[in-house]
Amino acid sequence: MRVYVPLTLSALAEAHRTGELGAPGPLTAYAVTPALREWYLSDDIEELEYAALNRAALASLRLLAADAGAERRRVVVAADVSDGAASVDPDRGLDPQALGEVRVTGPLPLAKAAAVHVDAAEAEIDVTAAAGALAAADGGDDDAQFTVGGAEDHELLWYATQEIPNLVGARR
Repeated sequence: MRVYVPLTLSALAEAHRTGELGAPGPLTAYAVTPALREWYLSDDIEELEYAALNRAALASLRLLAADAGAERRRVVVAADVSDGAASVDPDRGLDPQALGEVRVTGPLPLAKAAAVHVDAAEAEIDVTAAAGALAAADGGDDDAQFTVGGAEDHELLWYATQEIPNLVGARR
């Protein structure tokens, strides 16, 4: 099963240093779940995985909103785990905020990562604004929701796992 793990660049640097994500676990990730399939109304697995990736990007934005010192770029690691390693929390399965959310029994070795998705530097202004507007957007503020949408308009760039050292640079 492909899972999408939301992170920040500093958390990616820590994972690169330790060789694992989410120690000691469990780890929150996003995947194609029955609730996500029902919400997205598609049978195309690539579209469903893209939806799960976008849910993880929103979760990464939430991590940024909670950490004022984090570099304002969303980060998502795509990794493959066994089907039994990821499960849906039955208490959150139908919560619209938790669509696609799974718990991965952790830690997840970084070696299982298939790719890393990161905002381009040009997205930082919109991501910064979105992180600041997230609480108001969650409360129903239309202007704040528009601001969050501005970050979501930026596609995350794809990086091979071999590029992680370059992405984290001096953060190691």
